[in-house]
Parts: sequence; structure tokens; C-alpha cells
Amino acid sequence: MKRILVTGGAGFVGSHLCERLLNEGNEVICLDNYFTGEKRNIAHLLDNPYFELVRHDVTMPYFAEVDEIYNLACPASPIHYQFNAIKTIKTSVMGAINMLGLAKRTKAKILQASTSEVYGDPKVHPQKEDYWGHVNPIGIRSCYDEGKRCAETLFNDYHRQNGVDIKIIRIFNTYGPRMHPNDGRVVSNFIIQALNGEDITVYGDGSQTRSFQYVDDLVEAMVRMMATENFTGPVNTGNPNEFTILELAQKVIKLTGSTSKIIYKPLPSDDPTQRQPDITLAKEKLGGWEPKIQLEEGLIKTIEYFKNFK
Repeated sequence: MKRILVTGGAGFVGSHLCERLLNEGNEVICLDNYFTGEKRNIAHLLDNPYFELVRHDVTMPYFAEVDEIYNLACPASPIHYQFNAIKTIKTSVMGAINMLGLAKRTKAKILQASTSEVYGDPKVHPQKEDYWGHVNPIGIRSCYDEGKRCAETLFNDYHRQNGVDIKIIRIFNTYGPRMHPNDGRVVSNFIIQALNGEDITVYGDGSQTRSFQYVDDLVEAMVRMMATENFTGPVNTGNPNEFTILELAQKVIKLTGSTSKIIYKPLPSDDPTQRQPDITLAKEKLGGWEPKIQLEEGLIKTIEYFKNFK
């Protein structure tokens, strides 16, 4: 049994990770300040004697004896991370410093949940890990993009300078049950609009592309990455099957049986036109990992969750 700390553990991805780690027989400390995480996401875990829930903000130091740390704490959707931009960049940067300090003291392995946003609006397609990105450092998304880039820098410096055993994954668009209904992400937006019979809002002409990864596939990649030896990353985790936003809207309408109409609005500032991971490195280093759940199957599960959401 390992003692594992998950920051942002009451969030969308964090709650699925906590569940997986408990099911594998570990002791899990779930750390969350509930800015975007919710107790409802981990309520079903509270009776487990090996699960500990702590209300804490990672911008403040935290002390515990742990074997592994998954650092997921940070609002990840534009609505939430732009709500308080300074807080967002503090969470990424100070949170990384505090968690790396804990990993250094306890000699724990530590995994950073980075993001495909480090590539910005990419000039290279699909994106490989050796691409440095095309990021606006002073735009409205910069608090998140640059915060995550700085966190990657800190992780590598702690590894080089202090020998901390680090892992960095770059997460591409992920969806599934327990997404926040008001987080402004395209999958949850479309599903909720379709279920309510509202117009589905597509920004631009809908030709911009995304690659959608189901949450279970991401959690599998995280656990495999933590188990690797002599590999720090970064490594892309995402589904390389690319869809236009318009195709996604049409698929959601079909699967929900909705009468919603598609309407078009101007594209937000710094919104990437293409986003698709090259997962060659993940397949090589993570034991042949690749996404198993394709878009239609994952959408059906996510739609079912939102139908029953209260």
C-alpha cells in the first residue's frame, strides 16, 4: 500500500484518479480548496477508511508523509481560470513549488498535470513533445498557459538541481462524467444545451479542430506514467482522432435526440485553431498506452451523467 497525495482531487479528473488509486489498494489523501472541485465528486469515497479529504489551497505549504504526489490543482477551463487570473498563475507556480518541496523532503515521486495549452496556437500539427509552442505571454489565457509552462520549468529544475523524481504529462481535451456543468468546456456546453433544447453555440465557423480524450483513458496514462522508471516526460496524453467543433455539435444533437439548432458566434481571443496530439512517445514509454474509448461511446456515458445530474 502506497500513501498517495492528489491535489485537486475533488475535481473532474482528480476524483476519477482518487477512485482508481483506492481501487488498487492505496491510501489516498485528496487535497482541494473547492474552487472548481466539488464534494459531490468524491462523496462516494468518504466511507473508505483509506481515503482522507483535506480542504487546503496548494498556494500554501502542506506537510504529510507520502510516497507519490499527483499535482492536478488548477482551474482548467477558460471561464474558471480567467475568473481570477492572478490566483490561477499563483496556483500553477506556487503550487508547483510547494508540492515539489514536499516531494524533495519525502523523496516522493511527483507527477505534474500539464496541458496541451503549453503549445498555444500551434504552428506544428500534430503536436510533438519537442515542439516549444506558440503562446501569447500577455493574453487573457496567459495566466493558465504560462503558469503551466513555468510549472514544467520548476519541475525540471527541481529534478536537475535536487534529484526529485518527476513526471510531466501534457493533457489534451478530456471529457466525461463529473465535468463541471458550468465550466464552459465545449463537450459539457454542447451536451447541456442539447439536453435543455437550447441553441448550441459554435464559435467561429466550427472548422477549428479538437481531439477528445475520455477521462478513463487519461487516468490510465497517469497511473502508467507514475510507474515508469528513468523517464520524466513531458509526454502527450490525448486522443489523436481529430474532430471539428461543428462535427462534435452535430454528434451531440444526434446522440441526445435534441431539437437544438446550431448558432455561430465570434471566435474568442487566442483560441487555438488546431489541437491534436502526437502520442508516439506515450505508446513507447507507457507500455503501449493509447485511448480505448472513442468519441461516440464516451459521449453516451457523459450524456447519461448529465441527464441524471442534480
